[in-house]
Amino acid sequence: MATRQRESSITSCCSTSSCDADDEGVRGTCEDASLCKRFAVSIGYWHDPYIQHFVRLSKERKAPEINRGYFARVHGVSQLIKAFLRKTECHCQIVNLGAGMDTTFWRLKDEDLLPSKYFEVDFPMIVTRKLHSIKCKPPLSSPILELHSEDTLQMDGHILDSKRYAVIGADLRDLSELEEKLKKCNMNTQLPTLLIAECVLVYMTPEQSANLLKWAANSFERAMFINYEQKERLLSNGWETASAVDMMELYNRLPRAEVSRIESLEFLDEMELLEQLMRHYCLCWATKGGNELGLKEITY
Repeated sequence: MATRQRESSITSCCSTSSCDADDEGVRGTCEDASLCKRFAVSIGYWHDPYIQHFVRLSKERKAPEINRGYFARVHGVSQLIKAFLRKTECHCQIVNLGAGMDTTFWRLKDEDLLPSKYFEVDFPMIVTRKLHSIKCKPPLSSPILELHSEDTLQMDGHILDSKRYAVIGADLRDLSELEEKLKKCNMNTQLPTLLIAECVLVYMTPEQSANLLKWAANSFERAMFINYEQKERLLSNGWETASAVDMMELYNRLPRAEVSRIESLEFLDEMELLEQLMRHYCLCWATKGGNELGLKEITY
């Protein structure tokens, strides 16, 4: 009952934001990826009880190779996140850049693996939509309030800041604004920090993405970065170590029982389609500092 009373303590105020037409296509990729994940979850590829609160179930059936690709992607990133959390004993922070409708915060809480604080950043328009879902749906708001030290939680259209979770509307190309907003939400540059940018850099110019990588490398003494870029870009922009594995290799490393389970969900006529898709992408991670924590030992 106490939780339900606290749920009603979430308040909001309305604000407006300008919409840059040039970024509309980028925002559309968030919707596409969210719909693909929602569909894969709905037929049993992985367990995520929270995505249904953010994303509608599409009537369009997704191709089996797409579903298996998303499964490998989610599994790979999750394994790296948990490896980082184990190395730091959760005394760390996670900054998810271009988070979209990601549900990692809630799933980590369910597993008792939350870092000291979890930050999400995305376009203000996407953040507004996500915060609306959080405000209106108790399965999303309750876990945040349970961890919050105060009785009320204020949010506006572009930001939510609580003790363990923050969502920030910002343009990743404006690094001064990004850093200002993160620090306003108590980002601690002294904490070991995991930065996740799954599909962000590809939508930026080479100069913009290089600046973001350099900012991330220069802002934290002990850090790890996860994305789908080539490792050479990370090494040339301030990161000390970098590793990469293409998604087909990652798929082949999955536990055989898990592969058998997901392959029984849908029939895939041509495995060549899956391999062609998976060889096109790679999962990359880089580290800086943190030798005492063993960050360089993290691998998939």
